[in-house]
Amino acid sequence: MQTYDVLIVGAGGAGMSAALNASKNPDLSVCVISKVFPTRSHTGAAQGGMNAVLKNRDAEDTIESHFFDTVKGSDYLGDQDAIEFFVNGMPGLVSELEHMGVPYSRDEQGRIAQRPFGGASHPRCCYSADKTGHVVLHALFENCLKQGVKFLDEYNLLDIATGENGVEGVVAIDLRRGEIVTFQVKVVVIASGGFGRVYWTRTTNAVNMTGDGTAACLRAGVPIKDAEMVQFHPTGLAGTGTLLSEACRGEGGYLINNKGERFMERYAPSKMELGPRDLVARSIETEIKEGRGFGEGMKSYVYLDMRHLGADKILERLPQVRELALKFEGVDMITDPVPIRPSNHYMMGGIDVIDYRTCATKIPGLHAAGECSCISVHGANRLGGNSVSEVVFFGTQAGKAAAAEAPTRQLGGTQRLDDLQKQWAAEFDRMRKKTSGTSIFAIRDKMAETMWNDVGIFRTGEKMEEAEKIVDECLEAYKDAYIGDDSKIYNEAFMNYVEVGNVLAIAKCVCMGAIARKESRGSHSRQDYPERDDKNFLAHSLVSLEDGAFKLDWRPVVVTKFQPEARTY
Repeated sequence: MQTYDVLIVGAGGAGMSAALNASKNPDLSVCVISKVFPTRSHTGAAQGGMNAVLKNRDAEDTIESHFFDTVKGSDYLGDQDAIEFFVNGMPGLVSELEHMGVPYSRDEQGRIAQRPFGGASHPRCCYSADKTGHVVLHALFENCLKQGVKFLDEYNLLDIATGENGVEGVVAIDLRRGEIVTFQVKVVVIASGGFGRVYWTRTTNAVNMTGDGTAACLRAGVPIKDAEMVQFHPTGLAGTGTLLSEACRGEGGYLINNKGERFMERYAPSKMELGPRDLVARSIETEIKEGRGFGEGMKSYVYLDMRHLGADKILERLPQVRELALKFEGVDMITDPVPIRPSNHYMMGGIDVIDYRTCATKIPGLHAAGECSCISVHGANRLGGNSVSEVVFFGTQAGKAAAAEAPTRQLGGTQRLDDLQKQWAAEFDRMRKKTSGTSIFAIRDKMAETMWNDVGIFRTGEKMEEAEKIVDECLEAYKDAYIGDDSKIYNEAFMNYVEVGNVLAIAKCVCMGAIARKESRGSHSRQDYPERDDKNFLAHSLVSLEDGAFKLDWRPVVVTKFQPEARTY
């Protein structure tokens, strides 16, 4: 058993920001466990940029404007106290990251460059070409190493142990040694990333984005908030779902149907391609459904046309995006339009955070930050450019809170940790010895197809109820799952088994929240309830797990300055 003052689960933008800030107290031992080497974390896939009111490109921009854009973008489901706290802190955070070594792109005056992003009233997105997440991740890692933060790579979270006085530690698997290990800690920060692999076969997320921390919190007694709020990015590559950054549209790319029309004029005449993501994704799917797309069935698409930008601009500002289109679609965007279609991208919902200033959950000593959490600043729809901003900003808050809280807490008992360790060791042994059963991959693919078809961009109660039944069947089949690998070290088949169990539990929460929310709001678009219903659903859904049963509850949204109004672009 290893002992630390602060343990962070996940080494992405939120996790390393938390570690960096917690480690500023030299008296604390700080450790980060991660599925992958830190600079391979999924924050590195974030291409477009970070929203902050610097006024470098537009002197008329204001904090109040960023505040309102985020509230409006959230379709009024975001908590306005948390949003105001967030937008006020972002200019200082970007300055801090710049001083840490983040190489932001520059404008003609040598200032941090900014570009327009969807749903924003001013060009406030700070960027580093189209590799913003990558460079932020590297800068954070270098500074964590400077501070002496300990990293344990290829350690995968299994469960969180809690007792009468709150969190006691975590149980993980050390993949290199094939051992179930325990960590006794005073404070835990969960920063394990999103769970887009609920939609396994069509998502921009890496294969390890399976909501391990979110599911572990659910089992530990923390609800999942707004699980039904799932973002579908408008521009995933048609064949694979791989992300093409919103920067493509921010730099002036067009969306074109099979008639050669820039069809966004029909849906968002004032914003065109720079409408919010939920609106643009639905517009693309509508064009396809009404016969104005290319291809058929799951292989349908529209075009993202960048040719008019010219080779110089594409090579300067979108080099990675061009490379992705070449690699995965065989198309050079300098000379040809790129086939795209919406792809699952981001989860606005997640672990229920009850204090936005500290990222605390209901369990003392347990905090959550980043995409795994729901604070809630994104509400029903996240604006492009608010993700890397949010994960680094609230990771910072969680780290500061952990540093302040750890000296006030005692290490808890070890009985619960020992019990969980024995349970997982027995499960690891059982699955390695099991010689028959239901294929874990068959269960996974059935869940993914069901979620994409029936709990996707367009939803109805009837279809979602069918999907929930299939998810329940998958949960039942999971009890007899078979992995077909008896190895001890690097048993990735066992990890696939654990991960599928996690995404199945979260898929159940997504279905429950989506069925219960009988309205359309942001990314949650119900054809049987097409209108937003503020009277009944200006509230966060909360799905908890009690004695093996899923339970749904609600909490009012925090409204401060901006009363809900019609959301038009």
